Amino acid sequence: MVGFVSDGILRMQKTLPDGRQHVVGLLVPGDVFGRVFDGAMQFSIEAATDAKIFLFPRPAFEALLSASPELDRLMLLHFLNEIDRTRDWMVILSNPKVRGRLAGFLLMLCTRFRNIDGMLGSMNGMLTISIPISRADLAHLLGARAESISRAFHALADDGIIDIIRPDLIVLRNIEDLADEAGEPEMGEAILTDEFPIGSIGSTRRQ
Repeated sequence: MVGFVSDGILRMQKTLPDGRQHVVGLLVPGDVFGRVFDGAMQFSIEAATDAKIFLFPRPAFEALLSASPELDRLMLLHFLNEIDRTRDWMVILSNPKVRGRLAGFLLMLCTRFRNIDGMLGSMNGMLTISIPISRADLAHLLGARAESISRAFHALADDGIIDIIRPDLIVLRNIEDLADEAGEPEMGEAILTDEFPIGSIGSTRRQ
């Protein structure tokens, strides 16, 4: 089957030799899963939130691709975007500190995942993020323990970079410092452009 995500968040999981499940990526509205013109996909797909998907038998979908150059081009562009996203994840996961990986994940939600309904908002002129997955899934995704993720959230809050309104709702108080934590200053600059005209959205650094 080939699937399209219409609504919600799916997680891609890989079973490790010891039987543990490791979350290796997230699928959001507009994403495609399943392999075409090749063998079976090496990951399992599960819903991380309530979700709506459309499934197509792979042979029929491959026939559509062969008959429609425009659809074939759209799929190629999708796969190229997926490669770009994978490179971003590799940079995030290479950060030796859990708080740095968490900072990178929050920035990713503000950039590549910003078009998801309800993901971004504002509060008192600052950007807010709704975390779309559980702390347990986030820990698997970032290669850390749930306790370490919780400590990283509170460490960023103690440093005045974020505010924790609820476990799933975060206020970004200082995007530039968040980007420094992630080692991705260009991502911070992208968020602070006119694409995100929500007040000053936390553009002042700590003194």
